[in-house]
Amino acid sequence: MNPDRRDRLRDAAIEVLARDGGRGLTHRAVDRTAEVPPGTTKNYFPTRDAVLRAVAERCLEQYLALTTHLAAGAGPSDREGLVALFRSLLENVAGPGRARLLAVLELQAEATRRPWLSGFLDPMASGDFAGFERAQRTAGLPVTPQRAAVITLALHAAIPHLLTDGPDTLAAAGLDDPDRFVRDLLDTVYPPDATT
Repeated sequence: MNPDRRDRLRDAAIEVLARDGGRGLTHRAVDRTAEVPPGTTKNYFPTRDAVLRAVAERCLEQYLALTTHLAAGAGPSDREGLVALFRSLLENVAGPGRARLLAVLELQAEATRRPWLSGFLDPMASGDFAGFERAQRTAGLPVTPQRAAVITLALHAAIPHLLTDGPDTLAAAGLDDPDRFVRDLLDTVYPPDATT
């Protein structure tokens, strides 16, 4: 099978899942979105579970590529660098990362009924816990596993709100200003005048 066409179908399936949700993820919808002849997706991914697996694999690949790129850098050297990193990650939610993150949220819901999907989702979440803790450490903050986890959980909790873009909710959470949100979060977990 053609690997380029396979990737095109997987990318189209992410787009369909993000746009139409789990019920809209059909072989025909993926064929239309990928602009391939009818039946192509079914030829590559014969069942709905195979399509879901393909989406999950592609989301994990994209996540690993992103984190590998971020890990190749030195990481934030101070608090301001950490603010810039976390702010850019939050801004990515409404930008280029939107479709992938919407698809991941749909996959999380599917994983409650198809536990095998957790094998693809768990490395993304656990990778964030490890990577965000490392970023806090390189920024010189007095990191503990608990503090690092609070930061990661807060950033993860922000994602669905940023995706749904409800102005009242964003304002109530402080997410209408991602820079301020990150600064307030860091100040809460790591007060600037605290030494430990």
